[in-house]
Amino acid sequence: MHQDVQDLRNFYYRSTLGRAAQARVRGELQRLWPEAKGQTVAGFGFAVPLLRPYLADARRVIGLMPGPQGVMPWPQGMPNISVLCEETAWPIETGHVDKLVVMHGLETSERPFDLLEECFRVLGPGGRVVFVVPHRSGLWSRSDRTPFGFGRPYSLGQLEAQLRRHSFMPERHVQTLFQPPSTKRFWRKTAPFWEKLGARFSMVLTGGVLMVEATKRVHMPSGPGVRDKKPAGLKVLGGLTAPAPPRAEPVRKV
Repeated sequence: MHQDVQDLRNFYYRSTLGRAAQARVRGELQRLWPEAKGQTVAGFGFAVPLLRPYLADARRVIGLMPGPQGVMPWPQGMPNISVLCEETAWPIETGHVDKLVVMHGLETSERPFDLLEECFRVLGPGGRVVFVVPHRSGLWSRSDRTPFGFGRPYSLGQLEAQLRRHSFMPERHVQTLFQPPSTKRFWRKTAPFWEKLGARFSMVLTGGVLMVEATKRVHMPSGPGVRDKKPAGLKVLGGLTAPAPPRAEPVRKV
């Protein structure tokens, strides 16, 4: 079940923990996608906190918010680019998105199969998508104080297998939010230390959020197809290059 848009807004924009989480996840996304000049960038779920860096140079930025969640105007003080939509029927033409971000969308969806099909539909050939989901082994998926404590958490293997079944090719993955999901002053002050430690020892420590980048894989047409037969042509000079075999004499009956 999707969370309410008011709860998501209050967490990311009005709480210290939420602003810290927003900064860390957005920083990792910018490391994966430094720019999107002249491209169409879309976000589904509650991905708008991650889209602000692309407002200046992208050709178009769209914030898609599912009906069960609700919608809010975004960005503040600028023309609105967010839209309320059906979870599996987005108001975007097929193949028109270059970069797509899905956050608080896949793990809370009641129809993840259809949602991934819709992601595949709107992406252009070679388009890229980043899925931001709660990590199954992380602390953030075990606490309902944050939006990452709701829905189905994923391991890396589970998410990559699901993406491959829907013709996505996983390319890169990162973990972030190694800091505990606590509002206590000690953990807030030491958050940068835990993030640096986790990034350095990510093979041992587990981040609270998993980010997987994948590309749209377009299959070659399969099946026998139609054979294109090349005509043999007229054998005008055939008798000059190879003598014709002698004609057999008819056999006479005695």
